[in-house]
Amino acid sequence: MRVLVTGNLGYIGCILTPLLLERGYDVAGLDSDLFGNCTFHGSVPRVPTLLKDIRDVEVADLAGFDALIHLAGLSNDPLGDLNPDLTMEVNHLASVRLAKLAREAGVRRFLFSSSCSTYGAAGDDLIDESATFNPVTPYGRSKVLAEEGISALASSSFTPVFLRNATAYGLSPRLRFDLVLNNLVAWAYSTGRIFLKSDGTPWRPIVHIEDISRAFIAALDAPVDLVHNRAFNVAVENFRISELAGIVGEVVPGCRIDYADGAGPDKRCYRVDGGLLYRTLPAFQPRWTARRGAEELYAAYRDTEITPDDFEGPRYKRIDHLKMLIQTGRVDQTLRATEQKETHAAAAF
Repeated sequence: MRVLVTGNLGYIGCILTPLLLERGYDVAGLDSDLFGNCTFHGSVPRVPTLLKDIRDVEVADLAGFDALIHLAGLSNDPLGDLNPDLTMEVNHLASVRLAKLAREAGVRRFLFSSSCSTYGAAGDDLIDESATFNPVTPYGRSKVLAEEGISALASSSFTPVFLRNATAYGLSPRLRFDLVLNNLVAWAYSTGRIFLKSDGTPWRPIVHIEDISRAFIAALDAPVDLVHNRAFNVAVENFRISELAGIVGEVVPGCRIDYADGAGPDKRCYRVDGGLLYRTLPAFQPRWTARRGAEELYAAYRDTEITPDDFEGPRYKRIDHLKMLIQTGRVDQTLRATEQKETHAAAAF
């Protein structure tokens, strides 16, 4: 099977791509590579990759693929808040357009990387896929609208599948430090402080990026009738932020917990039931826990001697890196690469 992965050069894509290759898939990528200078650890897996913005994809770019895994997009709430309209353009409109083009090109299975942020403010109740959407950020709303638009395209020859990922964590060549466990361990290692930006009470479902990748592969391998136009929560554990801080404190020696000035409850609070994925696709067997993930991150941070200036500045912090790209003229205000960047980045399958 020939599979196209959008966002293959990103945080999850760098882990999913080699796992697909191990399974024997013929893999190609499509990515604008906005974070090409943000490689943290190891090397980015190399497969034939078209360097292109997903807003500019054409039918011909998708011809010959049996399945498409759509990871690309503006990846979190701070990026969404930077420009809500742009978030809707990329995460909603461009994703639905991509699915339409994929269907026109004969792609039979379209796996969409959605988010548990669609549930938004859900409180302490454990919620499953039947829960009402209640997004509280532009990012969460963009994912809701994308799911709705893509779902309407389902047909006997086109199978959308929606993987609603919990908050991710874990090591990747294109590591993200804006994710809660990754960030807490970075602060703990580099400063001796486990720095909480909320009061620690909100719930978060979490999952390692390797387990997210294995969920995508399970959905790719599954018979069509099990996954056709269905959504699955990809969540392995649920913790309060304060509980995650406690785990980090046990992994990283000599730490203390500090709270940001004025830290209060986060309106993003939800606990997620991931049981439907386990029951429907028993091939999905998660391998990671938060504690093991914290240990993995701590070891990597020690190897690289990461500092707060690295993970809180434009080198690795997604939103600050994009602002730097705009300020230096490498991308415009819509995050499209300049002509010079596009020429430099030209590649083909």
